[in-house]
Amino acid sequence: MSSGFASGEEQWRARLGTLRQVVRQEVVARQLETHLPGEPSRSVLDVGCGQGTQAVRLARRGHRVTGLDASARLLGDLRSALEAEAPEVRERVRAVRGDAERLTGLFGPSSFDAVLCHGVLMYFSDPGPLLDAVAQVVAPGGTVSLLVRNGDALAMRPGLLGDWETAGRAFDGASYLNRIGVTARADRLDDLTAALAGRGLSVRGWYGVRVFTDAAASDAPVPGPEELETLLACEERAGRTDPYRRVAALLHVIAVRE
Repeated sequence: MSSGFASGEEQWRARLGTLRQVVRQEVVARQLETHLPGEPSRSVLDVGCGQGTQAVRLARRGHRVTGLDASARLLGDLRSALEAEAPEVRERVRAVRGDAERLTGLFGPSSFDAVLCHGVLMYFSDPGPLLDAVAQVVAPGGTVSLLVRNGDALAMRPGLLGDWETAGRAFDGASYLNRIGVTARADRLDDLTAALAGRGLSVRGWYGVRVFTDAAASDAPVPGPEELETLLACEERAGRTDPYRRVAALLHVIAVRE
């Protein structure tokens, strides 16, 4: 993860099992499976992999995953999670400690069939250099998966929570104070699409993530299996349907390097 995230890392770890985080990871995994199915096996780089939720899921489906993160503690969480996996899954995951800013120094051009960069761009005041690096390390024809804060709906959460002062500022702003106490930045879909196109990355699809549950309390628990599955089905459908996906808290953008 980026250095901007470091001050909120403990809050992030403490909330991993809560409703908002479970919805995020589950919905993103389902959306990603459409673009990275189990066959053929691909080499994947997960930039800012954190505790490795998506890395482990991809490895279960047969992909070879390199998880990059600056946090030794989060990489330790990833290694702990791998201990519960089958040997063949563990063998497919490699954890690398390093900063996202050093991406091209760590990996050569066109090194990966797919690159994930989830919840990372929001911690960079200028995302351009990281987008440049992502475009360099993904192979021609390769897939890029970005998860960003939705700048077109930045007023939704504070508005739904009745924080009118913050909602008013959010209409025209691009920065916000997130739930882990870190000032972060949002991306607007049209601007991000143009930025990717300028780097030879063509957007092939995009989704909303956390349409209905973003205003839930930070410590809201996960419901039972049946209710959770119903909730996830609604979130997943809303995330691929207009107008709902346009007001989601997060945007999941899939691009391909031409």
